[in-house]
Amino acid sequence: MTDYTRRDSLKLGALALGAASVPIIGARAQVGDVPTANVKPLEYKLEQGAALHVLRPAKFVDPDQTFWEMNTKKYTQATGIEVKTDFLSWEEMRPQEAVTANTGAGPDVIIGFSSDPQIYASKIHDMTDLADYLGAKYGGWFKLAELYGKKWGTNRWISIPIGGGAGPTVYRMSWIKEAGFNDVPDDLEGFLKLCQALQKIGHPCGFSLGHALGDANGFASWLLWTHGAFLVDDKGKIAIDSKETIEAMKYATELQKTMIQGTLSWNDSGNNKAYQSGQIGLTFNGVSIYYTCKNSPDPAVQAIAADTAHKLQPRGVSKTNVQSATPLNAMVFKHTKYPNAAKDYIRFMMEREQYGPWLSNCIGYWSEPLKAYSKMKFWTDDPKLAPYAGAMDTQYYSGYKGPVTPASSAVEANYTIVDMFASVVTGNATPEAAAKMAAKQAERYYKSSS
Repeated sequence: MTDYTRRDSLKLGALALGAASVPIIGARAQVGDVPTANVKPLEYKLEQGAALHVLRPAKFVDPDQTFWEMNTKKYTQATGIEVKTDFLSWEEMRPQEAVTANTGAGPDVIIGFSSDPQIYASKIHDMTDLADYLGAKYGGWFKLAELYGKKWGTNRWISIPIGGGAGPTVYRMSWIKEAGFNDVPDDLEGFLKLCQALQKIGHPCGFSLGHALGDANGFASWLLWTHGAFLVDDKGKIAIDSKETIEAMKYATELQKTMIQGTLSWNDSGNNKAYQSGQIGLTFNGVSIYYTCKNSPDPAVQAIAADTAHKLQPRGVSKTNVQSATPLNAMVFKHTKYPNAAKDYIRFMMEREQYGPWLSNCIGYWSEPLKAYSKMKFWTDDPKLAPYAGAMDTQYYSGYKGPVTPASSAVEANYTIVDMFASVVTGNATPEAAAKMAAKQAERYYKSSS
């Protein structure tokens, strides 16, 4: 395998739609620093006349789509198989997955989120051969990838995790100091005091409790886990109605008082816009804020990037890092006429010649599911990316501590936990009433999937 040079990257860039306007930040990152094992190549017999339709979430950083399309074009050039990729907003993905599954028609490959494959396990192809090949070649899978990629309780892979979107603390260093802090506290009391201080100096924090697939679910989960609360216990019993959950809601109410107005209606771009416009000084988010500011033609916005730092989320009572990730998960639906081509396309996109430039140019927006990619130099070339590296090496996940099932995915997809917190911080419900309501809603999902 040969490494990409800067000239190679620029040649590929000329082939991509709109690539001329996209900063090639990670183009110097060599793929030779990705260690690989000598394993037998996985070769699929490609169906004659194959053509593929792929559906995946829209970009939040330009290179995500640019390099994806570059790599897709490379696949077509190598195999003759035409691949059409549609990019949908995050909020539109799950409804489209449901339509595809229920009608048995539509995209051959859908790259969904987190535990979505558990919902459609009976309607998607087994991916064990591909997962075993990639794991053997690239140093094995991180824990979160295995949790979401396998059918729960088995060693059967039903999807291929592509990358995880993590959301560490993103903050303005100068404003933190202006508020009287040298760093973001790791304890909940200290974190609340920091947010109160930021509000007093006119630079409040902001966290979504709207129907934002990544940001709101991530924030709500953080509130639970930092207080020792969880949706389901390790025996599969609904455990959300607990004293720890009630304490988490009381804390959320106090934290909400320090926030900018409008967070209850934010989607996944709400905090990005507020931070980049200088309305907030702290949030949880992927690297998209830093990336966009760093590559802005406006020197004033570039200065925001220079003043931005990232840190793992406060741990609260947890003894380990509570930061998790929202994985992209590639599914091949059984209605496809070209299952071998579909699986081969995913394999191609995960090989280091393609995956390395895609990952490095996204500069941490996606965290790697395969351990070998954590060795890429771009993770250490910019120290600000450190909280994003290895984000899929975590014990926390959607539905923690219970099984990853259609029920846990449905609870997240229907914003049961998000709405629980939102009802309390707005004063529409007491913590006790909200916890009981959330438990009843979750119970219905778990009963219907049993």
